[in-house]
Amino acid sequence: MSNVIAVTEQTFKSTVVESDKPVLVDFWAEWCGPCKKLSPIIEEIAGEYGDQIVVASVDVDAERTLGAMFQIMSIPSVLIFKGGQKVDEFVGLRPKNEIVAKLEQHL
Repeated sequence: MSNVIAVTEQTFKSTVVESDKPVLVDFWAEWCGPCKKLSPIIEEIAGEYGDQIVVASVDVDAERTLGAMFQIMSIPSVLIFKGGQKVDEFVGLRPKNEIVAKLEQHL
């Protein structure tokens, strides 16, 4: 069972914006090679930090409005939200330690 929550336009506000924990949101697509390599890393982070953060994913093909709202031009793109606001982001496949370091800044 995955600790990563699939988010849609309908659930984005309740899952991400209204969360009382920091939220890591992975914007991805099925056809994206680097996204497939990042996915297990995101899953690991979700498992390790599950009680401290919310980890969500957005399929940009299915949720084009969310991709446009956050001006996602390249994927994978990972955004970190805290208090309903975007506080950090990065684009492309990154090593786990780099993602965790960014995340730790917002815990």
